[in-house]
Amino acid sequence: MTAPGGISNVLLAALPATDLDLLRPELAMVALDQDVVLSRAGEPIEYVFFPHGGAISLMIDMADGQTVATAAVGREGAVGMLSVLGPSPSAATAVVHAAGTAARISASRFHAAFNCSPAIRHVVQKYTRAMLVQFQLGAACNALHPVEARMARWLLQLRDRNDHDVLPLTQQALSQILGVRRTTVTLLMRKLRARGAIRSDQRGRIEIDRSRLAAAACECHDAMHLEVDHMPRSRAVSVSGVESDGVSARPTKFPACGGKRER
Repeated sequence: MTAPGGISNVLLAALPATDLDLLRPELAMVALDQDVVLSRAGEPIEYVFFPHGGAISLMIDMADGQTVATAAVGREGAVGMLSVLGPSPSAATAVVHAAGTAARISASRFHAAFNCSPAIRHVVQKYTRAMLVQFQLGAACNALHPVEARMARWLLQLRDRNDHDVLPLTQQALSQILGVRRTTVTLLMRKLRARGAIRSDQRGRIEIDRSRLAAAACECHDAMHLEVDHMPRSRAVSVSGVESDGVSARPTKFPACGGKRER
């Protein structure tokens, strides 16, 4: 966490001040409400979100209505960042599974800053690597590891980003994340409660014991967590250029490469 007025998103905090200034006039602070969809698979990516708190799952929707989560995003990352590769539909549906806040910028403005700034390109490259590792490990985990270990791993991933032992999750949400029936989630909850990994499971609130849940999870959680730890970090900087109501406090002109300004 950072002091009031600071940036808690790891990617933004890693940028030098001059490079962050390319983004700052266009960043707006927005609320990430529970269960809100930030982007939907098959639709154009309109915004890039840099979470300052909360947890987001990237979901794959199958033709028969089944879903499964492929990655988790929190203040260590961003949603919609791959829009810098060019205009294309989103490959996944991004769903908020723990409420928080985020700095939001239009995908086109972020693309322009990406083209101007080697530092922004470096941050994007580092985060893209971390996400690829998460996707690859997730695919292997889904194919090879028992569903109980996978559920423990997902609860830990969401806990890491929510920074609290009480997770605002329903069993229905967990079934969608894991790609299993809700009855399967109910059975898994009983097993994890018996191990002391879950302390309570009230409607829409799951309280975990982190150390015991880690013992129940597969090794994929530690591998993914280690990759996040390798993300670039720096001391948080001021975000005074964004007012609390989410409206930029600076002019909306955006500096383009070569010192000119876009209109």
